[in-house]
Amino acid sequence: MYGKILIQCELELLTGMHIGGGAAFSAIGAVDKPVIRDPATNDPVLPGSSLKGKLRTLLARSISQDITNMPDYKNDGPVLCRLFGASAPQIIHSRLQFSDCFVQNKEHFRAIGLTEVKAENAINRATSVANPRQIERVISGVVFGVNIVYDAMEECEVREDFTYLARGMKLLQFDYLGGHGTRGYGRVRFRNLKLTPLACSLSTELITELAEMLQKEVEDCELFRL
Repeated sequence: MYGKILIQCELELLTGMHIGGGAAFSAIGAVDKPVIRDPATNDPVLPGSSLKGKLRTLLARSISQDITNMPDYKNDGPVLCRLFGASAPQIIHSRLQFSDCFVQNKEHFRAIGLTEVKAENAINRATSVANPRQIERVISGVVFGVNIVYDAMEECEVREDFTYLARGMKLLQFDYLGGHGTRGYGRVRFRNLKLTPLACSLSTELITELAEMLQKEVEDCELFRL
């Protein structure tokens, strides 16, 4: 069989998020670490590669049970390799295709803007000298639209694939997205999940079951925010 399932949801920032756009040179007084932006609109953007990479890493950690000795990508195991792809020892096509994520509620932040500049200091322990830096963050409350396309290749593997994806989304909500997460950056939550079959022969009942599976894992994280 072959078909596609469109997975759509919203990703809401619960704290400021920094995914860097890179800066080879910063003028005096300028932001040291700007966020990555969409060149067409100059709005912050969440690259699909960042979301894909974080989900894969969290799943690999949960499987290996040892975050200090993570396996090489080619040793991720059959489910992760078919979900996220592999180039060695053989090329495996990724069943998950992640689109870049764009801001959905820009009008809500028209008065204040979508980003903030957070000033921080790195303290030299030997001299107590402060090294100030300015980090740009997308502010909390900003919502990005998430679009993921899943290639349904083997009906007998669909439930297992979605079980792993659901686990990865749940783990991300207990972790962080982007940089500086151990200092509180990048806390996120998924909401308004929706599955749409595209030229797919899977039954309506199975599509509903998969949607409920994802929704349940996302809702299980609400306790973390009480």
